[in-house]
Amino acid sequence: MLVAAVFAGALARALLFGRAAIPLERVLPAPLTKTAAQISRMLGRFAAPALLIFALLVPVLFYQNRYVLDLGIMVLTYVMLGWGLNIVVGLAGLLDLGYVAFYAVGAYSYALFATTYGLSFWICLPLAGILAAFWGVILGFPVLRLRGDYLAIVTLAFGEIIRLVLLNWQNLTGGPNGISSIPRPSFFGLPFTDSEGSFAATFGLAYSPTHRVVFLFYLILALALLTNWVTLRLRRLPIGRAWEAMREDEIACRSLGINTATTKLTAFAIGAMFGGFAGSFFATRQGFISPESFTFGESALVLAIVVLGGMGSQLGVAVAALVMLGGFELFREFQLYRMLVFGFAMVLIMIWRPRGLVATRDPSLYLAERKAIAGSFVKAQG
Repeated sequence: MLVAAVFAGALARALLFGRAAIPLERVLPAPLTKTAAQISRMLGRFAAPALLIFALLVPVLFYQNRYVLDLGIMVLTYVMLGWGLNIVVGLAGLLDLGYVAFYAVGAYSYALFATTYGLSFWICLPLAGILAAFWGVILGFPVLRLRGDYLAIVTLAFGEIIRLVLLNWQNLTGGPNGISSIPRPSFFGLPFTDSEGSFAATFGLAYSPTHRVVFLFYLILALALLTNWVTLRLRRLPIGRAWEAMREDEIACRSLGINTATTKLTAFAIGAMFGGFAGSFFATRQGFISPESFTFGESALVLAIVVLGGMGSQLGVAVAALVMLGGFELFREFQLYRMLVFGFAMVLIMIWRPRGLVATRDPSLYLAERKAIAGSFVKAQG
C-alpha cells in the first residue's frame, strides 16, 4: 500500500500541476499517434456497454463460484469509491488523500443506527450518505484557501484524525474491538434465511447462502451505476462545468465570477456522500467493522485507481479497479513479488500514459455541428 501511495501521489501531482511525463507524441510517429487515439476512442465507445453486460451476467455465469462473486462485489465497491473520489480529484482538481474518512463515516453511521435503533438498511443508507456529506463540508471549510501539497497534507491528516477518533472513542465505536452483529440487508423485508417468510420460502426456492451474495452483488452494482449516472448528469450542469473550470485554472475561474468556495464545498460534499453510501454497504456486507479497515492504504488504493484509470474518466476508473484488484488476485500466489510488479507497472503508466489508461476528457458543452466563419470576421484590420 505504501508503494501505491507514493506512485498515486506522484501521478496525481503530475496531472494536477502540469508535471506530466513523456508525451506519447514524442515516442510514436504522428500517424501512429493518431491511429492510437482513434483506437482508444473506438474501444471507449464499446467498452462501457460490454463491461455493463458482463457485470450483469457475472452472477449467472459464476453462480456456483463464491470466490468470483465475492471478488466482483469487492471490485464494484472500489469502482463506486473511485467514482466518488473522481468528483473531487478528477473533476474539481482537488487532491484528496483522506477519502477513506468518509468511507468510515458511512460504515460506522450505518452500524450505529442499525444496531442501536434497529433501523433497516434502506433507511440507514441515505442517513449514512447525508452524514458523510456533512463531514465533507466540515473538511472543505478549512481547506478553501489551500492548494497542491498543502491540501493533500490536510486531507491526509483529516483521514488519520477520523481513524484515531474511531479507535479511541470506545463508548461509541467500540474502539479497536469494532462493532459486530451488524444486521444484513433484506429483499424488501424478506430475509435471506432458511425459515418461514424468508426469500427462498416466499419464491418457492431451495435455500442457498448464495442468494444473499447475489443480492449484494446486484445491490452494489445498482449503487455504483447510480453514482455514475449522477456524476454524468452533474458534469452537464453549471456546477459540473464550474468544477472542470476550477480544475483547469482556479484563478481564471475566479475572474469569471465563479464562487470557488461553494464549488469546492459541493465537490467535497457530493464525493463524500457516495463514499458514505459505499461505507454503509461495506458494513452490511461484512457484518463487522473496525478501524483497521479504514487506514491510509485504502485512500491510497482508491486514489491510485482514479489516477491510473484517467482523472475525469468514468470508464477509466472502472477499468483500473478491475485491473488492479483482479491483478492483485492473480499475483496472490506470488506475495513477495506482487507489490514489485504493481510498482513497476505504475512507473510504466507514468511514462507512457501520463493521463491514465483512458485519458479522454470530453467537453461538457460543444457545438452539435461545425460552423463556418466568414472571412470578413477574421480579416486583419490595417
